Order: sequence, then C-alpha cells, then structure tokens
Amino acid sequence: MNTFPAQILLHILCFLGLSFSYLHPLDPLEPSEISAIRNIIKSYLLGSSDSPFGFHYVGLDEPDKLTVLSWQSDPSSHPLPPRRAFVILRAGGQTHELYIDISNNSIASHSIHLGNGYPMVNLEEQNAVTLLPFSYSPFVESVKKRGVELREVLCTTNSVGWYAERVYDGRRVLKLQCFVAGGTVNVYMRPLEGITILVDLEAMEIVEYKDRFVVPVPVAAGTDYRASTQIPPYGPRGNRVVVAQPDGKGFTIQGNLVRWANWEFHVGFDARAGLVISLASISNEENSSYHSVLYKGFVSELFVPYMDPSEEWYFKTFFDNGEYGFGPYSSSLKPMIDCPTNAEYMDGYYANGDGSPVRIPNVFCIFERYAGDTSWRHTEIMLPEMITEAREEVSLVVRTVTTSGNYDYVFDWEFKTSGSIKVLAGFTGLLQIRATDYTKFYQIIDEQHGELVAPNTIGVYHDHYVTYHLDLDVAGPVNSFVKASLHTVRSQDETTPRKSYWTVIKETAKTEADGRVKLSTEPPAELLVVNPGVKTKLGNTVGYRLISRGAAATSLLTDDDYPQIRAGYSKKQLWVTPYNKSEKWVAGLYTDQSHGEDNLAAWSMRNRPIENTDIVLWYTMGIHHIPSQEDFPLMPMLTCDFELRPFNFFERNPLINTKPFNNGYWAN
Repeated sequence: MNTFPAQILLHILCFLGLSFSYLHPLDPLEPSEISAIRNIIKSYLLGSSDSPFGFHYVGLDEPDKLTVLSWQSDPSSHPLPPRRAFVILRAGGQTHELYIDISNNSIASHSIHLGNGYPMVNLEEQNAVTLLPFSYSPFVESVKKRGVELREVLCTTNSVGWYAERVYDGRRVLKLQCFVAGGTVNVYMRPLEGITILVDLEAMEIVEYKDRFVVPVPVAAGTDYRASTQIPPYGPRGNRVVVAQPDGKGFTIQGNLVRWANWEFHVGFDARAGLVISLASISNEENSSYHSVLYKGFVSELFVPYMDPSEEWYFKTFFDNGEYGFGPYSSSLKPMIDCPTNAEYMDGYYANGDGSPVRIPNVFCIFERYAGDTSWRHTEIMLPEMITEAREEVSLVVRTVTTSGNYDYVFDWEFKTSGSIKVLAGFTGLLQIRATDYTKFYQIIDEQHGELVAPNTIGVYHDHYVTYHLDLDVAGPVNSFVKASLHTVRSQDETTPRKSYWTVIKETAKTEADGRVKLSTEPPAELLVVNPGVKTKLGNTVGYRLISRGAAATSLLTDDDYPQIRAGYSKKQLWVTPYNKSEKWVAGLYTDQSHGEDNLAAWSMRNRPIENTDIVLWYTMGIHHIPSQEDFPLMPMLTCDFELRPFNFFERNPLINTKPFNNGYWAN
C-alpha cells in the first residue's frame, strides 16, 4: 500500500498556508465541519419548524468500505470521497435523522425515526434536569429531614431502561440520584438513599417523586482520594521510574495516520465510540508492502447491570456507550500519570447539544512501551559454547480514558512487532454504593445485593460487559471463521504405551448460527479468521486467531428479564456476522429505552451466510464484580484483555531477522 501521495498533499497544503486537514476518508469531523453542519441544519430547520431542537449525535458518515479500500490501494489515482455526516437530533418530540453533504453544504436526506428507543442524552439536558429538585418543595423537605444542608447536595442522572410494567407514555425520561458533597469530593460514597425522582427531559419537569425511607448518610471521613488530603502514615512508595528514548521516538503521526515499525493504522474519534482504530496493516519480512489485518475496531457497547431489584435500584442497567456516549465523557489525559513521558497526544472533537464543536485536548496518547519483557528468547546448552539470544518486547500503545459517571475505563490498543494486537480494558474509579443502617457485617440478616465495604455502605453487585466491534480483513475482506477444536482421542495403536492424545478438528462456520460461541460450554478451540484465497508458500491458509485471556463471564440474568432482552448478546462471548455498514452498535442505534428488537442477537437470528465473505467479529469481555473493602473509597485498576495473533499469516516468525531495539544501550 502506497500512501506517499497523501503525505505530499499535506506538505503542499501547509506550504500554501491552507488549513485543511482532511487527508483521509476516515478522518473524524473537524471543528470547522461540525460548525458547518450546525449552520446547515439550523438554516434548514428554522425555516420549517418553530420547535427547539437539540443535537444528540454528529459523526462522520463513512464512505462505503469498497470506496475506502479503492482509495487506499492507490490514493494518487482515486480522489478523496465527498465528506458526509450523520446527525441525530430531537425536535418537536420526534427523533430526526439527517445526512449532511458537507462538500455541498446541503441536506442529503431527512427522516423521522418511528421505532422504539431514543438517542443518547446530551450533557446540556442532563445538566438542566439535575437542577430541578432544588426548587421542588418535596425534595427540599426530604433533604431537611435527613439533616443535610441543601447547598451541599448534588444530583446526577440515571437511564431508566425498559420494563413492560413501567410505561412512560412515550416520554424521554431519566431518574435522578442525589448525593451529599460536604466534606469530600467523593460524592458517590454519600448517597441520599430512599429518594427516587423521575424527570421528563423535554418538558423539563419532575413527573414522579418518591421518598420511601430514611437511612444514615455515610460519613465523609476516609472517602477523599486526593493526594493533598492524605495524612501520615502514608502508603508504600518506591523511587521514581522514568522512560528514556535516547534516539527519539520510533513512530510518526501524519494527520490521523500512525506508522511504527512494521505497522500502519488510522486513529479516529467518534462521539459515541470514542477511540476508533481503522485500516491496521502490517508489512511482511520480504518486502515493504502492507497486508491488511483490521479494517475497523472500537468499543461498541459497555453494559453494566446492577443486581439490586429494589425500587431505587432495579433500573440501574446502564448501556454507557449507547445511552450516554463515550465521546463527551472522554478524559484529557495527564502526562506522566495517564501516559508515560515519551507519549504523543491527539485532540478530539464532538458536537454539544447546540451542535457547536467541543475540543477535548489530549484525548488519546500514543507511546512506545518497554517494561523489561522479552518477545522471544532461547538459551542453547547442547553446543560446546552456550548461546543465549533474545529480543526485547517493545510495542506501540494507543490509549484513551472514558469516565462514565462513577467508573473510569482505560482502553488500550497495543501493536506488537510480532503481528499481534493486544486489546485491553481497565476498570477503576468509584463503586455505586447503597446507604444502609448496617455498620458491621454481623448485623446483616437478609439479602443486601452487595457487600458491606464501610460503615453504612453497601457496594452493590454488578457486571461489566465490554463488547468490541472487530471488522477483521485478514489479507483482504473475504474471510471465513474457523473453530479449530481440540478433541481427545483414545489411542488404538498397540505399539505405544500412550493411552490417549488430542487432535484438532477444524470446522468452518457456514452461517451466523455457527458463529455464536460461548467459551465455557465449547471444547477448547482456536478461534480463527482466515482468508481462504491466500496461502503461505507451504500451502497453509493465512489467518489470525482471537485469544481470550480470562474475563469471559457471561450474563447470569434470565432470558425473560428486560435488561437481558436488551442485551441478548451478553449470553455468549463471540458472535460472527456478515459485514453490514449499518450494524455498528451491538445494542442498537437507539439504545435508550430500547426494547431489544434492534441488537446483535436480533440481527444474528437472520442466520445469514458468513463463509468466504466479509465478516465482523463481536467479542465481549465480561466480569462479575463482587465489591470488597479494597474497592473503597476508590477501586484499584482491574484489567482484562484479548489478543489478535497471527496464525500462518507470515512465512515464519517475523522477529527472527530483526535487530534489538535497544542495541546494547544500558542506562545503568
């Protein structure tokens, strides 16, 4: 793949003093484009409606995949595709879908969504409804009877989910939970338990209020996590650790295109998905040409159901990606804390509720990692002179952090010279806790749906299911999914004392039903994506394998439970579907108050062919979280990961003929 014409164009534009940075079909929307989209829509709608409207999603309407691949194959011979955007907004009590032709400053299409579900809530409307309780006299009285000063109270929003027994008559609603901020910044540890507030997002009013019981508000002492508030004796601490690259950084960033060692890939930012990795390709050892591995990868959903069925908690079954979006909640990364000293940073932009661009500085960091690990080694003791040969494990990491309310999620894409891509999710931040009368474990006499982690503080049981959209294009888009299962065989050979061995039986999935995998119920297997039309010199089919590294929990909810209907895909770790541009969000495009009819489990029921075609893997990492005292007042990082690893993709180990990265450099 040759991309030098794009580089030349960049230099020409810079020389001419032009500010265009759109040099790739998958580049995220620029702030100037977001502003242009806003102006186009406002001009269009102001002439046709007097209703106020709010923006809920503004993102790139990507060109068709074949168009992108054609452009990538020879940028000098293919013009950049026209720029289009997909916009979701609310106006007049309806959800509007608009496709914007940015190149021609026009509306390409406009339709009304008539099905179930609503778009992501935006920050502006959430901030507005959280102020409603403070002028609502029943709430003021509830706060007073708990002995709390109203000025110390803060409120936050919770999605309500969908329950057939609880109908909201077509309203977009949220529930509010309120906390006491006095004495600590860790407000999540001090809830005003027993109060439930239902608010209408568009009427901007409280439509239901309940105050069922009063329990003590947990104390502020011991909850603040800031370094400046800690007192001796302090916790364990070693000496400083720094990263040194005496020869400078080994990667380049041109626009949104990253090149490092034998890898090349595109980095994008989306208001819903956050970090998006596209067109990841790797060069082989024989020539400098690149071979495709991953067309697109991103977090499609993060499903977090809590296990307390009480009136104040049953609805807490969050779809963080589809109900709130990762983009607006992405953090500005802190140098030397979130990322090491050798990191480079990139900014991200999203449209707020008014449609104006908002900049998130340092939303991604990119850095080379070396932690003293080896990528391969061997010591040979059979020779007259013992030989030890090894290569250090240096990799390239792309990182982003999203703060979804109380939890902080760290997402890494780590590229290795071996051809592997390691994908990591880290969980830290604050528990969702329920206030209680109990101060000691022995006092508890009934089901609490959680663990006592501090006096008057129950950490509620919950799950985390992170689902990745993985559009693998292994040496091209025409792929198949193969389960290489390990089966025990009883030895029939009387000449050997062995009684058994295992062998491999490979099965190619024909339809979507064959591509659904629940790891705990299947025989041990390698999960492979292969390209049947490309062979190694030995005749093996080239491929990549997906390696699960724990975090393989699946949902324990019953199939008829409403959160499970909405997240039907969480019963299995892996699903394989044929590529469809419109199938991006595993829980559906309109997740808020969705009914489960537009999600991965529903799409897969069509049982479409998936052999020798363009396919997508949907992989879910899941954990069941039983809180403990170590999670209070803030949870240490818990990580889980999976790996996309070459399987007959290269002719041999691609690292054999590489020289050491450090080349004998020793800082000591």
